[in-house]
Amino acid sequence: MSFACGHGEQAGVPGVVSLRRPCPVCMLLHETQRSRSELLGRVAPPERRALAGETRVGARYTWRCARGHDRYTATVLDVLTGPSCAKCMANAAAPGAAREAGMAFMKPGLRVGTSMTEQRLRMLLGERIRLHHRVNAVRIRRMFYGKQEVWPDILVPQLRVAVEYDDPGRSRRAHLGLKEASDLEKDDALREVGWEVIRIRAGGLESFGPYSVVCRTLTVEAVDEVVRLMAEIRGQAAVDALRVDAASAS
Repeated sequence: MSFACGHGEQAGVPGVVSLRRPCPVCMLLHETQRSRSELLGRVAPPERRALAGETRVGARYTWRCARGHDRYTATVLDVLTGPSCAKCMANAAAPGAAREAGMAFMKPGLRVGTSMTEQRLRMLLGERIRLHHRVNAVRIRRMFYGKQEVWPDILVPQLRVAVEYDDPGRSRRAHLGLKEASDLEKDDALREVGWEVIRIRAGGLESFGPYSVVCRTLTVEAVDEVVRLMAEIRGQAAVDALRVDAASAS
């Protein structure tokens, strides 16, 4: 079988069915916002050549742990959507890790794409409450995509509230399917360590629950609703303590 991404059997060969869509592995990589080169960097070197042309998400390979633990066997699906090696999962549940759970910190060199809309959200929110600009990650008690941390769009550590902006993007597929499940798991991981998540769900995305702001696009009213929800979650006094007065905002 041949796929539009170029993986699979050679197109045009008698008996080979050509499909006008990417292979399952490339579709999963796109949905989890990963690349095949990133995946190749995690597999054991002897298996890189096979993985370079792999089309099956259920295919099993030997993977290297990013923290230097023993190699482990898992499917492509498990590696892209699951936690990590057994030792990493055990370490995440250790007492020392539990003491750091919920801590907001600055991770140097963190590369997370920020859209113009997310930048506007940060600006509008910063006109209403003081934002902490020296944190970009939160320690959690579980492994999430092979790391014991998550990186929300905006963190308000004084309130232990994270703000996320979701829209389907140009592809109309972002934050849907596996990515939606990943977003829900991320929210659960934050709640486990005492944080709450407010999600702005734009562009036709459905609500995630009581702390979702559903809108067509980012508006001033949507940001005001985020601030109102912060007060509902942590109390009006806690939010008022972070208010930016009109003089300093101008």
